[in-house]
Amino acid sequence: MRTRRVAVLSVLVVASAGVLGGLAVTAEDPGTTGDANGRTLVTVQAYGWFGNHNGEVFVLDESGDRVWEYAPGDAAVFDGEPLDNDNVLVSFGQKVPDADCPERWANTTGDHCVLNRVQEVDPEADEVVWEYTWYDRQISYHEVHDADRLESGETVVIDMARHRTFTVARNGTVTWEWSAKEYLDEGSAFWADHVEGTQRDDHAYTGPTQDWTHMNDVDRLANGNFLMSIRNFDVVIEVDPDTDDVVAVYGEPGNHEIMHEQHDPNYLAASDTLLVADSENNRVVEYDAETMEPVWRYTGPSAGDRLQWPRDADRLPNGNTLIADSRNFRVLEVGPDGEVVWRHELTDERGIVYDADRIGAGAEEPDDVPSGRELNGTAHGGTVAGAVAVADSWVSFVLPPWVGVAGLLALLTGGGALAGLAWEGYRARAR
Repeated sequence: MRTRRVAVLSVLVVASAGVLGGLAVTAEDPGTTGDANGRTLVTVQAYGWFGNHNGEVFVLDESGDRVWEYAPGDAAVFDGEPLDNDNVLVSFGQKVPDADCPERWANTTGDHCVLNRVQEVDPEADEVVWEYTWYDRQISYHEVHDADRLESGETVVIDMARHRTFTVARNGTVTWEWSAKEYLDEGSAFWADHVEGTQRDDHAYTGPTQDWTHMNDVDRLANGNFLMSIRNFDVVIEVDPDTDDVVAVYGEPGNHEIMHEQHDPNYLAASDTLLVADSENNRVVEYDAETMEPVWRYTGPSAGDRLQWPRDADRLPNGNTLIADSRNFRVLEVGPDGEVVWRHELTDERGIVYDADRIGAGAEEPDDVPSGRELNGTAHGGTVAGAVAVADSWVSFVLPPWVGVAGLLALLTGGGALAGLAWEGYRARAR
């Protein structure tokens, strides 16, 4: 009997090793493949895990080599914007020990507060030439995610911890401020039309770790209005800064068939469409802005290689789409037919990419890019395959990315068999 068990174990161990060896051999080497049609600005929220505050921003040349990088230190880095003067606007939250926090924010969450920073950095001089900062309670869910430079020279900032959007002049004066608590909360027309029937507590409204709206992106439209992503309500809204009214709502709170905790929507003016990184649905989707009918969808290069929590997507003038595929640790440039024409991978470092912009490709509301109606996307179906892809993305945080679920099962099978044999040996000795 013991000989039989040993033989079975040997088969399991050899099979497990074979699976892992095969995965290692077939795994793609991380790095850059293809040639981009210009330099690319990339931000990485963190390396290794979401709770690591070691993010950075860098610029890649056409072949994928870094030509500039900036790491603020102790920071979760989010949006990066190339400016017309060749500088870079970067938004990040910096973790500050309690001992260094202002009295109002010290000792509120345990051991730290957060210093939110919007910086304009001159890459050539490698120095900060302008900055706007403010403190808040903690770094998780209270970090600034987006800021854009306006034609007026002001900077528009979206602040998810205080549920507000504001503009600030170069001298630090706040010139306009809009509050979601006034225009999206109970008693507002938005609440009555879209959220009635739920409670504030359903939306993490209160408490030291509250994350009610998770407002994560703002763009200035050609008509002067602001487009804002209200992630936790699964909607994108348009706000008239002259009246502060919500004049348009894209999506429906709780209707995850349309959007589920989206990031970085872009209004494509020429085609009247909305391009969205539909993060929790693991896809990029473009909607007709009037009907909210999808006109283009991209879920990944293949059924076995799907997007995982994309958080940025930009349509380029040549018809390509640039995608920040966060939990796959990569940036993809997808051609008009859905093929990957360029990619930059950070799998070895587990770089959680947040934002990617092609330098010189145009404004936040591009008016000269093709509509998804003219392109071919991908829509890989299958619930089981999709679930495996999600699991693979999480496994890759703790095991080499090539291991995946198949490799993990092989390890568990072999490990379980070894544990069983050890237990049998112990029992035999105990007799």
